[in-house]
Amino acid sequence: MDGTERKSSNGRRIAIAMLVVAVLALLAWVWLDARERIGATQQELARRLRDIEADARDARSLARLAQEGTREMQARLGALEGKLADAQSQQVALQALYQDLSRNRDEWQLAEVEQVLSVAAQQLQLSGNVRAALLALQLAESRLARTDRPQFVAVRRALARDIERLQALPAADLPALSRQLEALVAGVDALPLGLDGRAESVEHKAKPAAGEQHALARVAAELWGEIRQLIVVRRVDAPEPPLLAPTQAYFLRENLRLRLLNARMALLARNQAAFQEDLRAAQAWIRRYFDPRSKQTADALAQLKGLASASLSFEMPTISESLDAVRGYKVRRERVPG
Repeated sequence: MDGTERKSSNGRRIAIAMLVVAVLALLAWVWLDARERIGATQQELARRLRDIEADARDARSLARLAQEGTREMQARLGALEGKLADAQSQQVALQALYQDLSRNRDEWQLAEVEQVLSVAAQQLQLSGNVRAALLALQLAESRLARTDRPQFVAVRRALARDIERLQALPAADLPALSRQLEALVAGVDALPLGLDGRAESVEHKAKPAAGEQHALARVAAELWGEIRQLIVVRRVDAPEPPLLAPTQAYFLRENLRLRLLNARMALLARNQAAFQEDLRAAQAWIRRYFDPRSKQTADALAQLKGLASASLSFEMPTISESLDAVRGYKVRRERVPG
């Protein structure tokens, strides 16, 4: 029993020892395997860490480049903003300058139109120069039409109405009639009096034969010719005009000139009755005292007849509507701030 028990006990011990050795071998293998794995893992981790660090360095480089690009872009953006601000300020200045120029141009045009209309109104009222006033109105309307500005519509309408009123007037050209009277006044001294003309000489001067007539005979012939010129025979079909002394002839011409000047003043004043009366008196004096057969007298009578047929009895309109429209627009524009 004892021997058998000791054998079984030794067998158990050997088995336990072998089991322990096997476990230790297994643990050693497991440890070695785990160590290798841990080493491989550490190497992998080290490699990955190196890769991560390289990536981080690249990322930092890219971030640095991005920051530099951002700063550069910000600098460019700041420069662009500065240029934009300068451009905006220049645009505002140019717009203000354009408005000032436009305002000044409108003011210059209105000043020109007002000046033209003022001169036309004076001519119309003082001398009745309808043609000049009409041309001035048409000139002002054409200048405003070229600008094609809507604010000038009211002024252009007033100009159109005044143009229609002037065009509807009778066709009496007072400046032309005045110039005809001035020409007649200037030609008074050229009108021949009724007995100033001399008949043409009917005698023919004797033609001496060369070398045959004596010098005394030539003198006698010339003296006889001069004596014959002292007596003039004329045929008078009309009543004989009165003889006038030189001083009376001078005053006759001056009175005729005054009559024509009075007719011109009546023309400018549009006084039909006085105008006709002065023309009739001038015609009567010319028929009575001046030679009716001369061309100057006939032309003067024809011009006076044509002047007497002119009608002055119409009311001269004004162009105050156009002037009021221009001045009213200027006042309204001055009230509007800059």
